[in-house]
Amino acid sequence: MKIAVKPQFVLSLLALPLLLAGAIGCNKAQPQQQPGGMRALPVQTITVAATPVAQTDEYVATIKSRRSATINPQVDGNLTRILVHSGDHVTAGQLLMQIDPAKQEATLASQAATEQQKLAVYQYNQLQVERQRKLFAAGIISKDALDQAEQAYANSKADYDSSSASRQEQDRELAYYRIAAPFDGIVGDIPVHIGDYVSATTMLTTVDERKDLEAYIYIPTERAAQVRNGLGVQILDNTGNPVETTSVDFVSPQVDDQLQGILVKAPVRSPLLRNEQLVKARVIWGMSPRPTVPVLAVTRLGGQAFVYLAQDAGGGHFVAHQQAISLGDTLGNNYAVLAGLNNGDKVIISGTQILMNGMPVMPLPPGPPPAAPPGAGS
Repeated sequence: MKIAVKPQFVLSLLALPLLLAGAIGCNKAQPQQQPGGMRALPVQTITVAATPVAQTDEYVATIKSRRSATINPQVDGNLTRILVHSGDHVTAGQLLMQIDPAKQEATLASQAATEQQKLAVYQYNQLQVERQRKLFAAGIISKDALDQAEQAYANSKADYDSSSASRQEQDRELAYYRIAAPFDGIVGDIPVHIGDYVSATTMLTTVDERKDLEAYIYIPTERAAQVRNGLGVQILDNTGNPVETTSVDFVSPQVDDQLQGILVKAPVRSPLLRNEQLVKARVIWGMSPRPTVPVLAVTRLGGQAFVYLAQDAGGGHFVAHQQAISLGDTLGNNYAVLAGLNNGDKVIISGTQILMNGMPVMPLPPGPPPAAPPGAGS
């Protein structure tokens, strides 16, 4: 038995799935249709605007202490005592080491005895000249006899004064056999040992104070016209993060003939810095307006940095345009752009991994601002 099916019924059944699909999709946002049939990719963009960016250069700097001393003896002899260890904290005048003073003590004792002898002769001649003056006044002795007594007195006084000065000199030299700390600080390496013979060229140790530190920076002569007191300086750690911000307070009036640089100094106070430490110093020459872009918006190809711009193609349509740029310093999560962008450019910041030059895009409107955390503005 055959059942007759009308052609209009068959067409209605075939069209039903298409009608259902259209009904389901009518409420969904569809990518914008571009001329030529390619759908536009929805992308987030930011509008480039110039912001103040620091103009900087980085140099290698040396941290030095204004109170750093290399301890050398001022006399020769054998070390008999070492009273400190490397790393000890010492105070001004504290005894560090002692050199055998026996020979100098004997010399001092001999000089002191000579001084006493000269003093006795001086005191005797002093009494004699007083007697001779009285006798001369009474007319008992001649003027010649008085002159001889005056001369003997003057000679003995000069001998005594000379001997006293020599004894004081030997006494001061004896003090050099006791090596003391010149100021409060920390003892460095001690390369000598008890019994070693030391002289004025022997380095006994160092004493450094972690105060009054300065960064020594040599600026190339090409920057001579810009070097001045008050320039901002950032001391950086090994990862490039600032350790301390300071400013130049000394500019050398002359150029170093070996480095061909101008020495500038900047005070530092961070406890992380030590004497003779090498660090990076970022000198801030000034501020100037520069475009900035997010780090994630930048792509690289063959060492060249690029961003994608949402370029107006007319008729309300946009295409991705690959733009080469020159990057400056990193500012948080952004790059400063030295060349390649202008104020008002729309930089694409999403979907950059799948973008191609000339690809249709649809800039999305900016999203709502993030909600304030509870309690904000109270």
